[in-house]
Amino acid sequence: MVRIRAFENAAETASQGGVSAFGVAAGTAAKVRGPLHLSTGQEAVAAGVCAHLRREDYLTSTHRGHGHTLAKGAQPDRMMCELFGKAPGYNGGKGGSMHIADFSVGMLGANGVVAAGLPIAVGAAHAQKLLGRRAITACFFGDGAINRGPFLEALNWARVYQLPVLFVCEDNRWSATTASGPMTGGEGAAARAASCGIPAQPADGNDVLAVHQAAARLVGEVRRGGGPRLLHALTYRVKGHVSVDAAAYRDPAEVAAALATDPIARARQRYLALPDTSAATLDQLDRDAAREIEAAVAAANAAPWPPAAAAYADVQDTGAGQWR
Repeated sequence: MVRIRAFENAAETASQGGVSAFGVAAGTAAKVRGPLHLSTGQEAVAAGVCAHLRREDYLTSTHRGHGHTLAKGAQPDRMMCELFGKAPGYNGGKGGSMHIADFSVGMLGANGVVAAGLPIAVGAAHAQKLLGRRAITACFFGDGAINRGPFLEALNWARVYQLPVLFVCEDNRWSATTASGPMTGGEGAAARAASCGIPAQPADGNDVLAVHQAAARLVGEVRRGGGPRLLHALTYRVKGHVSVDAAAYRDPAEVAAALATDPIARARQRYLALPDTSAATLDQLDRDAAREIEAAVAAANAAPWPPAAAAYADVQDTGAGQWR
């Protein structure tokens, strides 16, 4: 969780320019161009779920996918290079934040289209079943995605074919600049899953141990051939929709209440209550994460830009300009 938090803080600074979280002058120009959607405050969901995933398991993410990618085992330096648009990035610097993928650890990609990761996850899980693999697919999506068509299509397909997929609704209560609650009919993600015959379980998404416990049971059931499951993790998006969004449309009291349930602070309190954990140990974790991400930022700053010819690679040939 502290690795994810450090990464998001550094990426936020790099997208805004100014001085980094490490006290290093970043200059006035932003190093990260384009939309940057942060998962600050949602670290417990990514960490609690991905702790149960194996390297061969698949994962699909959202436009807010840095935390999922790190939790699945991707390298922070290559991720930061991708955000900076540099050649060593996971997509050669051409995809940016919303298209990070690392197939080597089963991370099939972040996605800039709301709900688009759901059918991709179901397709991946169907392939796993047809190939006789024991691996599963975890599919992260937000509360706004449950009001889009692919949500129902994906859950229905997964249920009909009893696919090995864990749907994870990362309910941060906001769909861009609109509160999700008033825009959602009925009782939400878990109720809709149940209507498709998919067992669902709620969890406090800001309590990493609660998420970890719920995910352990659901992942175990999916892995044993029980078919799809859904975890509804209630968390909060403490930042704006993108890194330069001040989110003035939110009630300050609501934000303050959410900050009081910060998942890292809560986990720290839980661990300090244990007899064999010291504050020094936790402080060292914080320092280690900060140094790791500081090194990732330095690597991204020093990395080369992609060659101009790379603009013509990985592009579909539509054939002699027929699209015109």
